[in-house]
Formats: sequence, C-alpha cells, structure tokens
Amino acid sequence: MESLHGCPLNEILGQRVLFVERERYIEVMKKLADDGFTMAIDVTAVDYLEHPNHSAPEGIQPERFELVVSLLSITNRERIRVKVQVPEADAKMPSLFDLHPTAEALEREVFDMFGIAFDGHPDLTRILMPEDWEGHPLRKDYSVGRIPVQFKGSPA
Repeated sequence: MESLHGCPLNEILGQRVLFVERERYIEVMKKLADDGFTMAIDVTAVDYLEHPNHSAPEGIQPERFELVVSLLSITNRERIRVKVQVPEADAKMPSLFDLHPTAEALEREVFDMFGIAFDGHPDLTRILMPEDWEGHPLRKDYSVGRIPVQFKGSPA
C-alpha cells in the first residue's frame, strides 16, 4: 500500500484517498497545503453506526464517525480526499478554519447534522436547523418521522 506523509493512501473510484490519524490531522493538512492542495471544497461526515466494522486500511481503527475532507490543487489539477476516524465518545476535531477559511460553513453543517464539534471554530452554531433543535438529523440513531416545516415570520 502506498503512503503519503506517513499515512495510508488508496485509490478509490479513481480518486486518491488519504487515511489520516486524528492526532495528525492538522499536521497532515498543512503538509497537503504545502503540496498545493490549497482549496477545501467539501467537509462532510459518515455515520457508520450500522456498520461498525467498515473497511479501513491496516493501522486505522474504524470508528462510528468518519470525517471526509475533499481538497483541490488548482495548480496541479488534482483532487485528494482525506478520511479521519472520529470516535462516538469524543466526537470532535480541530477546525480547519485557520488553514482553509472555506471550511467555516462546511464544519458548521457537519456539527449541525452529525454533532461533531470543531475545536477552534470561530462560530460553531447551527447552520441548517433552528438553534433550539434537539439532536443531529443525519445520525443513524436519529428517529425518522415527519418534521413540520416552519418559516421564520410565517403565521403559526
């Protein structure tokens, strides 16, 4: 298996995927920026609640959550996807905001939908759901049901 910056590197569906240990996340992201991956085009997560033994390279412990960051190098015309395992008992990650300001709203969405907090984020508040909403709708243990849509300022 290949590696990049000491992390396992696979090719999945034609795209390079780098599996990074949570403790090395910011360090490796800075190295990738130095390599030309200067644009964070997506930050999202996956909840593997129903698949606790999902696949991960040797040396990477599968966890309930997986943070997925897509980076773009305009200069080199390349993309790379970074995957980081996030344990349910400590669902937090360092924020990419200082390195990639475009991650600001994307991290808020991950926080809102999955409940993964980002240490150092300048405004970690809900972005899609109302501030008083309880729970995180994209978690697999979130109950499925009808959600009434209410628009701000509309008559009840």
